[in-house]
Amino acid sequence: MTRKKIQIKKIDNISSRQVTFSKRRKGLFKKAHELSTLCDADVGLLVFSSTNKLFEYASSSMQQIIERRNGCSENHRLMGHQSTDQFQIESESSNTLRKKLEDKSQELRQMNGEDLQELTVQELQKLEAQLRRSLSSVSKVKDEKFMQSINTLKRKEVELIQENQRLKHAVPDLIIGQRQQSLESVISGSSYFLDQDDGSDTSLKLGLTLHN
Repeated sequence: MTRKKIQIKKIDNISSRQVTFSKRRKGLFKKAHELSTLCDADVGLLVFSSTNKLFEYASSSMQQIIERRNGCSENHRLMGHQSTDQFQIESESSNTLRKKLEDKSQELRQMNGEDLQELTVQELQKLEAQLRRSLSSVSKVKDEKFMQSINTLKRKEVELIQENQRLKHAVPDLIIGQRQQSLESVISGSSYFLDQDDGSDTSLKLGLTLHN
């Protein structure tokens, strides 16, 4: 036979309520003890009856458990407060950066000649002066770049002139050396043929003498 399921609601009969309270309280304390023993947990349990009578269970010291609980609550409160402050600081910083970005974007559009209708005469004059200063800086940098390019070209020109002069002096010496080598080759060749001719004449003369 199955056990009848009890409906969870306030028990109207006072006697039944007290009996149920006593049984359930003991069962609750038993479960708290089991939880502490099995899981090495520090458990503190306070129960007030309908007659304002206190029942408590503590696995160690109830005072220490209460102090530990209050310390955890304070830490959580401080952490929550710090998180709120940090969030507020980050939010304010984000808003400041967003405002600066919007201002810079607006300033850039105005420097490009856009969104000028809402500016006053003084603001337009200030913008004009700023553009003149910017144009002066750009022109200065441009002139410096031009001078650097001109100086580089001048250095290259001097190097080319020096190289040209070196080649002018080197070419005649090279031509003279080549001519001298050619002349020596011709003289050597002539000497060789002369030596060959002298040998032929000698043989011819000897032949004639023997014949006679």
